[in-house]
Amino acid sequence: MAHTVELWLGALLTLMIFSFLYKDNPFYKFAEHLFVGVSAAYWMVIGIWTTLMPNLVARIWPSAVKSIVNMPEDARPQYHFIIPAVFGLLMLTRLVEKISWLSRWAMAFVIGYAAGTNFTRYLQSDFVGQIYNTMLPLVVKTNGGISIGAILSSVVLLVGVISALIYFFFSKEHSGAFGAASRLGIWFLMVTFGAAFGYTVMARISLLTGRMQYLGDWLATMF
Repeated sequence: MAHTVELWLGALLTLMIFSFLYKDNPFYKFAEHLFVGVSAAYWMVIGIWTTLMPNLVARIWPSAVKSIVNMPEDARPQYHFIIPAVFGLLMLTRLVEKISWLSRWAMAFVIGYAAGTNFTRYLQSDFVGQIYNTMLPLVVKTNGGISIGAILSSVVLLVGVISALIYFFFSKEHSGAFGAASRLGIWFLMVTFGAAFGYTVMARISLLTGRMQYLGDWLATMF
């Protein structure tokens, strides 16, 4: 019985979302607001029990949450965690217009900390990693010969990277051979953007296929 009710609710909410294909209507708005509200409530509960309770409340007041949070029996209060608690409360001042400026302190700390800690990681994984993956050998040897496919791949990658970088070089007029390389870079960029867009469309089509299969299961229960 519970599975049938769940199936019908899911099917009706799916049809409400699909009704937007006709036009914006109250059924779509209801399903949209319900989805946003349930998602926000779900992640708020997850955040409280997986982040706030073990990482803040259990550190400041361990005896109060000892029965509901997995922690050492001899855990002692660590009062320096009051500092991030204060910053967290400052973030909530955005809800009060007169003192909303206090949230800038917490926001500045969060952005500065994230930028500082992630800088080296992104520099290593993105910047250095991209350079390393671009500098491939132009002559790829195999057992007793060379790999034509690997050579063509390396050449295309090298030409694509150089021509795309030339497109973003605006200190020189894009004319003559330099302009031709710039226009070639545009083609490589368009192909890259097209591949990224196609990947996104494939992901959305996969979601649509899942929903259609769900509706098929729902219809199968009636016939």
